[in-house]
Amino acid sequence: MRPPTDAADVVLACGEVRTGLLPSFQPLDSRAAAHLLQLRADERVRVSERPQLYALSPDTLTGVDCRLPAVDGAKVRVVGTVAARAVLTEGRVLQATAYFGAPASGPDRRQPWGHYLVRPGLLEPFGKLPEQAVAKGVLRGPQKGDLDLGLIAEGLLGQLRRHPLLDQNAPFKSAGTRLRWVARRAPDGEGPSITRFTLAEDQLRTVELRIPAAQEASAVAGLCEDLALHDWLLTTVVRMLDTSRLGAVGGAAAVLALRPAVDHLLHLWMPTARVDRTLSPLWEVLEREPGFSRQWQTSVQRIRDQLALQAIPLLREALASR
Repeated sequence: MRPPTDAADVVLACGEVRTGLLPSFQPLDSRAAAHLLQLRADERVRVSERPQLYALSPDTLTGVDCRLPAVDGAKVRVVGTVAARAVLTEGRVLQATAYFGAPASGPDRRQPWGHYLVRPGLLEPFGKLPEQAVAKGVLRGPQKGDLDLGLIAEGLLGQLRRHPLLDQNAPFKSAGTRLRWVARRAPDGEGPSITRFTLAEDQLRTVELRIPAAQEASAVAGLCEDLALHDWLLTTVVRMLDTSRLGAVGGAAAVLALRPAVDHLLHLWMPTARVDRTLSPLWEVLEREPGFSRQWQTSVQRIRDQLALQAIPLLREALASR
């Protein structure tokens, strides 16, 4: 679904991604994943199995007539629809995203709902859009009466987590993460860039992007879902290492604490596997600062070293019994 408004008219795209472990002891196969994410009867779930199992739901739309967050106190009223969708990776990690795009200006008067419904995922302001103030407001978080993208994403995530297909028995405990993102139009002739990425408290991350004029908000949402997925993987594995108390407890106990990472997470690390090709170079920025893959590889090596250390006594015992 693409709005009649050209993508080049969108000067600001904003969204929030919620990421967490699927409450199911066994990962879902492709058929079950498609059943879980069938949010609409008129559009199919997109499922692919290479290079890893990936399922993307169709968009659902939420009609809104409200204010956008703005740091300068401006009361920016918008009308339109917020798009929301869900992603399941390897039948194990569930994500929900709510996002929208906005043009530089909109009509001075409210239009009939039919005008907005044929522009899915687009919010039109009354008059001119104060881009910078709104971008900073979205990253700061909504105030009373403002549009809350996180609430929409969390509602979808909660709906899916309560699906009768799931046994509510996750194989290990983990915390969810939140990623708020804004993307503003890059100057003519410039490619995409990341201007800011932060790790805040309460599992909140924020990222500010610059994107080419013709880039659709749905593609930016895909990039941010990929970023949120890998941030959650890294955060979860690092927490497992911290709580395993390597060197302070018996080796068997440490191995037991780290086993969920080996069984369920280590094979999921595939940055940009499904990111739009024009946006995939942005991952290189994250490799330089804060260095996602370096920290991931260091964590994985620590886990493998610990497993190897525990295997040595077992191997000696087996050889001695011959």
